[in-house]
Formats: sequence, structure tokens, C-alpha cells
Amino acid sequence: MADVWSDEQVTGALEGLPEWQREGDAIARTAKLPTFTAAIEAVRAVAEIAESRDHHPDMDIRWRTVTFRCSTHSAGGITAKDVELAAEIDRVLTELE
Repeated sequence: MADVWSDEQVTGALEGLPEWQREGDAIARTAKLPTFTAAIEAVRAVAEIAESRDHHPDMDIRWRTVTFRCSTHSAGGITAKDVELAAEIDRVLTELE
């Protein structure tokens, strides 16, 4: 099981992920994509990454706006897995925005 990060570790990690914020026991980012199709593509690309890592974010899509929330539910908080996945989500969004 992954170790839950301290508040200090999460704060430090978020300095390198400026689009992300802490929301309780998760980190979250909302992105507005140029089209609905691009938003769906972002969700699809993140789903493939999540499947390959066996670590799945919560994803909420509202037309062109997608919100991603990462938390390691089995550990009860934010872990390295979440920060690594957030960085991958940023990479996907950069390619599609």
C-alpha cells in the first residue's frame, strides 16, 4: 500500500503542478478544452494511462470542461501515485489544449 503524503509533501508537489489544488484528501484540476471532442479525447487518453497504472482518477465532464481528481482511496489520501498521475494528466492536456 502507498504511503499517504504529509501536508508539507503535498504542498511541495503542488508547487510543480500549478494548475492543481488540494481538495481535502485529493488533488484536483479543471481544464477547459477547445471542443467537446477534445474533452472526450482527454478523458480517453487519461483512462488509458490510468488503466496501465491501475490507478484511476475521478473525472467529471461538462461539455468542454473536465475536472480530474486524484486520490489513493485505498491509502486514504494523497500519495506519490496521485502526483505522478497529475503530471501525466498535465502532459495530455498540454497536447490537446
